[in-house]
Amino acid sequence: MHLSLSMIVRNEAERLERCLASVADFVDEMVLLDTGSSDATVAIAERCGATVHHVPWPGDFAPARNAALDLVRGDWVLVLDADEQLRQEARGPLRELMARPDLLVVNLLRLEQGARQSPYSRVSRLFRRHPAIRWSRPYHSMIDDSVLALLEREPGWAVADCPIPALDHEGYRPELLAAGDKAVRLRRAMEADLARHPGDPYVCAKLGSLEVSEGRLNRGLQLLRTGLRHCRPEAVPERYELLLNLGLAEARRSPRQAAEHYRQALELPLEPRVTLAARLNLAALLQENAADLPAGPRGGAPLEEAVQLCRDACAAAPELSLTWAALGQAERRRGQPQAAIAAYRQAIARDPGQPELHQNLAAASLLTGDILSAREGFQRAITLLQQRGQAAAAAELRSRVSPLVTLDP
Repeated sequence: MHLSLSMIVRNEAERLERCLASVADFVDEMVLLDTGSSDATVAIAERCGATVHHVPWPGDFAPARNAALDLVRGDWVLVLDADEQLRQEARGPLRELMARPDLLVVNLLRLEQGARQSPYSRVSRLFRRHPAIRWSRPYHSMIDDSVLALLEREPGWAVADCPIPALDHEGYRPELLAAGDKAVRLRRAMEADLARHPGDPYVCAKLGSLEVSEGRLNRGLQLLRTGLRHCRPEAVPERYELLLNLGLAEARRSPRQAAEHYRQALELPLEPRVTLAARLNLAALLQENAADLPAGPRGGAPLEEAVQLCRDACAAAPELSLTWAALGQAERRRGQPQAAIAAYRQAIARDPGQPELHQNLAAASLLTGDILSAREGFQRAITLLQQRGQAAAAAELRSRVSPLVTLDP
């Protein structure tokens, strides 16, 4: 079994070496297609052992990825972007999956570093080299359309999910999103795609969520609802994304409708890590609107349901501080500070550098009368804020808690 790495790159000198190092001794060849780098990208790639080809930028990602795909010779193809790295612990499970003679595609769980909503996504980036598998879509390009068509013609093939997170992705870190004109280019591509495919669920989900995030709520809702009406039952990822973004859009104006969207999203047959956003957003919605929302399908008061949703999230992704922090908040809102303290400690164990986690732990400790722990937590939060250069926030926190706790005994 021969495995090829396929990449398209342009001016990725800052991140490329980390990416290639993550697949060293895992892939049998590294083939990169450069679309016009003016930095050290090509030199770094060649130093790392990659073969580099060159082509002018074709205008969007799908033809570029297809051109790169035509250059590899492996039985299997792994596709990465320069801001992604393969997790070492995923190598064994991936080798076992690729050894299956009936397997066509392996869906990979990708951890989205810095993502504010969905910490995990599912991407089809490892697949058997087959002439019918091609990339499509001018943005967020994917092989899924061609794979579905191939499965209809050759139903003997199977698609499987890697059981553990396989990729780390830095591209959703806020400072990277703020750089350049990525959002402008994405919008242009989405609007052009919508004009070509009006009502397409994938296009409506992507553009509708962008409209909501940028404050154009009415058009966002219109696009998301249109996409949901046209969404086929088997298009589970698109349906989930549409329902999730409808929940986000309706959260302020209609909490009951938002809760219904989130619950429908959670009924879909998806890997639990992929549905964390719907689970945690529903938990937050129930806490914020506990007095106005009825009992959920499991019964019990909204705050009880919120705690259970957060527990389910911790069970699905115990490695994330995000899930434990959400459980701590839910337990605190439910009036269980000791349980909140236990959850916050779990969150801090996974991400000790977050000032907010130490501040929340201190506040919960204060509710139990544990002044010493509260003082330590607030002091740690203030120190971390100062270390981050957030002197004003550190001073503001000190001013707020000084009447409650003596910070410098």
